[in-house]
Amino acid sequence: MVHGEGPGSPQRLSNTSPNAKDVLRRRHKRRTRQCLRFMARKALLQEQGLLNMTPEPGSSPSEAPPGSEAARGGRQHPRAGSGGGGRSSRRPAPRKASGPSPSKCVAIDCEMVGTGPRGCVSELARCSVVSYHGDVLYDKYIRPERPIVDFRTRWSGITRQHMHTATPFQVAQKEILKLLKGKVVVGHALHNDFQALKYIHPRSQTRDTTCVPSLLGQPGLHTRARVSLKDLALQLLHKRIQVGQHGHSSVEDAATAMELYRLVEDRWEQEVASSLWSHPEDREPDSSTDVEHYMEDQYWPEDLAPSARIGTGEVQDGRK
Repeated sequence: MVHGEGPGSPQRLSNTSPNAKDVLRRRHKRRTRQCLRFMARKALLQEQGLLNMTPEPGSSPSEAPPGSEAARGGRQHPRAGSGGGGRSSRRPAPRKASGPSPSKCVAIDCEMVGTGPRGCVSELARCSVVSYHGDVLYDKYIRPERPIVDFRTRWSGITRQHMHTATPFQVAQKEILKLLKGKVVVGHALHNDFQALKYIHPRSQTRDTTCVPSLLGQPGLHTRARVSLKDLALQLLHKRIQVGQHGHSSVEDAATAMELYRLVEDRWEQEVASSLWSHPEDREPDSSTDVEHYMEDQYWPEDLAPSARIGTGEVQDGRK
């Protein structure tokens, strides 16, 4: 039995060894055929001008013609768009800003009345929000939290009759902030509107027409620190606003601010993009008066343990 098994074992090895070599040979031929097909297609695309293999500045000046030996050795020259060129190794320049989409852009204007001692405190009494195309998204009279001392009708257009069906401030505030959340907000002297709303919008998403250089640099417009919306509309849009004797229209003012923004939108967005590239710290989040919004974990200081959150009332009082 020992003599019978000995010769059989080398015979099985000799039978399997050629099979393994055949498998390797077939794989090599298949890969070679795939490589040849790939290089043939690559040369065809180069001949048709569909594949740009022009070397970048600083690379080897010799350029192999399509189908040549150097062209077939694709590893000798970096492909277009790859990271092998000297230009791509530099820090990429900020891309040209295309601006926010129309659905992400709104304009706002608010009218205020006087409350407090001698009516010196400005509180919200009307708010209008329009879309990128000037459609009215929101326009309501709003009842201030304190008694009105001065309606300022000459400028605001607000009368006592408007307050009979006005929306309470707390309700209106939530409705308006939902419209502004995550939007690019356009307006004139927006700090007054945001103050009346008790709200702070991110600077990177604010477009205030009082001080944009693109508007102040327009021909025929007298350059000064601040220009009224009425003057901007007349000089740049050839449009007369705020000419009635019944006060300003917040819808008209918001729509006019949006028209001014659209007039210089491309240049303005390029300036904003360049500023954000240089100063990324300007990309601050929205501020909101919604208490539940600030109760999320991301707004709690790291040194506050979960057990310390029992004193929520103290934290809210401190924020106010």
